[in-house]
Amino acid sequence: MTRRSAARYGGVSQALHWATAIFVVYAFTNGLGGTEARVYAFWRDYQRQLHETAGMCVLTLVAIRMVWRMFETRPDPPQTARWMKVAATVVESMLYVLLFAVPLTAITGAWLAGHPLTLLAGLTIPPLTMISRGAGVTLSRLHTWLGDAIIWVGVFHALAALYHHFILKDTALISMLPRWLYRNSLGAKSAR
Repeated sequence: MTRRSAARYGGVSQALHWATAIFVVYAFTNGLGGTEARVYAFWRDYQRQLHETAGMCVLTLVAIRMVWRMFETRPDPPQTARWMKVAATVVESMLYVLLFAVPLTAITGAWLAGHPLTLLAGLTIPPLTMISRGAGVTLSRLHTWLGDAIIWVGVFHALAALYHHFILKDTALISMLPRWLYRNSLGAKSAR
């Protein structure tokens, strides 16, 4: 099956991309951090619900995006040096792995430590019956490290997109921008 090409990503891909980015940044900046007693203190219930809901949104959006990728029409990547193509593939792969690993380590860590997932609207998903507090704490620490890693890889991804746009002057960034935003930036350039 051959893949069709487009000039830019479609609206669904763009919406999934930007919504995922927003939820990742929100979950990171609203991270609870600290000891288990601090994270699960009753006075942090609402903050934890927001954080866990954002994480579940990331997991859901990424799962939808993986399915959508099988059907979407994507633009051809810009013509660049081979090392840049390899770097882009590595970064994209790392982002997808992290986008799954960060919420899954949080969910598994919470359940193994005996804590339910507490989402907004009062939705609670209880832990599994087999509990290993030590493994849960270890996975929670891994979740924190992976959360830091996803931000670093995401920043590199964003800087690479800006490099493509401002230095290489290709369409890598524009292909993922909503059409209305791209049109507005063209209008500003043509007014000069």
